[in-house]
Amino acid sequence: MAFTPGPHDPAVWDDLLSTTMHNYRSTLTDNVFDSRPGLNYFKEKGRVRYVDGGISIVEPLLVAEGESGSYTEWQQLTINPQQGISAAQFPWRQLYATIAISGLEEAQNNGKAAAINLLEAKVTQAEQTLQNRLSGQIWGSIPGYNAAVDFGSLQALIDSTTMVGGIDPAADPANGFWSSVEVNATATPYTAASYEAALRNAYNTTSDSGSDRIDALFGGQGTFEFYESTLTPQVRYTDTSKANLGFQNLMFKGVPFYWDFDVPAGMVFGINSKYVSLVIHSQRNFAQTKFTSGLGENVGGTPSSTTGAGTSIDARYSFITLYGNMTIRNRRRNFKIWGISEAP
Repeated sequence: MAFTPGPHDPAVWDDLLSTTMHNYRSTLTDNVFDSRPGLNYFKEKGRVRYVDGGISIVEPLLVAEGESGSYTEWQQLTINPQQGISAAQFPWRQLYATIAISGLEEAQNNGKAAAINLLEAKVTQAEQTLQNRLSGQIWGSIPGYNAAVDFGSLQALIDSTTMVGGIDPAADPANGFWSSVEVNATATPYTAASYEAALRNAYNTTSDSGSDRIDALFGGQGTFEFYESTLTPQVRYTDTSKANLGFQNLMFKGVPFYWDFDVPAGMVFGINSKYVSLVIHSQRNFAQTKFTSGLGENVGGTPSSTTGAGTSIDARYSFITLYGNMTIRNRRRNFKIWGISEAP
């Protein structure tokens, strides 16, 4: 009788793992971006941007007005080279999660249905890890956050003194355009009235009386509840489309105010999505590597000086990788309030 390979057969496992991961990839991406208000906001605003490559991520900046003026009939017009266009450059950042299946787990889940259930559990674990890691890095609140290797945080992008994109607003008065509206709320104990006054002033300042305004506010639980306490039940309006997704929000001057678990305590961000993006490499958009073959695979360790050997384990593993970064191209249209005492 001819041998029919079962799920325990290495080739069958390879096919099963690869097929299941391929079918789940789009679901994984949606689940990551729909897991947190901040990530969903960038997705829904069309500010998750995909690029094909490059040494760095380049954001063109409009830093001054072009040439214009009035003229009379038959007057000759002088055309000069246009100034005021520059660029900010952001480095690529790399994020990963692992899916690992030990030899014992593979043996214990020998049937096809059991193998698929095991892999789905492993993918869900990796998915939740990526949700927490990406969102925490974007807000700069994840434990051990490292600005040198992690995705750029909105704490740094929306700031008045921090150098981002290769431009230092504090080093040269000419770089004053590269500063966000920033309010230090630690100097004055905050009341409901002063809290709303600060939000109102920052909102108006970033708009310059025009229509180019912030379109979202983000705070942590404390600052969100503080704002909620300033409202009467009659004026607690919400963006129902986001509320239906499970994201709590209130309205401020027609702008939704979201509570995101990852926003640092005592801070509120006013974001204009026109100028802030989450940029992702098109070829490394939650891309999954092939699973290793299992027992005997060299998975690292300190190579021997004589043999070059590393460490081997009885397991299969795969990486899910994401390359990208957070970018900004007009800091002064965004604001940050920090040091808020989170009690009315």
